[in-house]
Amino acid sequence: MKIALVTGASGIIGGACARMLAKKGYALALQYHRHPEKAQALFEDLSNETPVVMQAADISRNTDVSELFRAIETRLGRIDLLVNCAGAALAQKVLTDVTEEEMDRVYAVNVKGAMLLTRAAIPHMLQKGSGSIVHISSMWGLTGGSCEAVYSASKGALNAFVKAMARELAPSRIRVNAVAPGLVPSPMNSALSQTDLDAFRQDTPLGELITPEQVAQAVCYLAEAEMVTGQILSVDGGIVI
Repeated sequence: MKIALVTGASGIIGGACARMLAKKGYALALQYHRHPEKAQALFEDLSNETPVVMQAADISRNTDVSELFRAIETRLGRIDLLVNCAGAALAQKVLTDVTEEEMDRVYAVNVKGAMLLTRAAIPHMLQKGSGSIVHISSMWGLTGGSCEAVYSASKGALNAFVKAMARELAPSRIRVNAVAPGLVPSPMNSALSQTDLDAFRQDTPLGELITPEQVAQAVCYLAEAEMVTGQILSVDGGIVI
């Protein structure tokens, strides 16, 4: 049985990815940082379907990431798949209103966290002779978003990291990709009004907002696509073409 680590499992995208991977027969390690009640509910939903372990960790801290991987190896084994759904965002605001502390936190989670997780996953996958890493990026990392400068920059950095690691790890048969979703209605976007959501839907060529399950479908494709690496797969209804 293959083993997948899903970070940000207490979020709606992480939860959707975990559920879909469970249906595909993966054993699961679920990481969360906040909202333990949501992670616990997901754990209880899936524990009768597949082996599941749950671990709290701050992915921006190397000590937490190291302990996370030690716990997974002890309780499940070495992972075959890393799905990094953990992320940090800010309320929409102009750059002059963003504090240094907010900048640091977004970069610590979205960029440094992705690097720490990837670095920790590599020995697991080298031992197995193959592996797959999928990070959740954003359409704003491809196009940039007004009043989303820090978040956009962090996801742009993540995209560059994905491409660099795909080249670095390809000789070891480890693939690295990302999914760049469009707008997924979620607590992260709770400041958007219904008018905002309707306007965004109208601007989407396929005429709908993105669901967590649609993001999870793309993640599962990249997890198994044996000759796909270094790609940023847009799941945005056609906004980025």
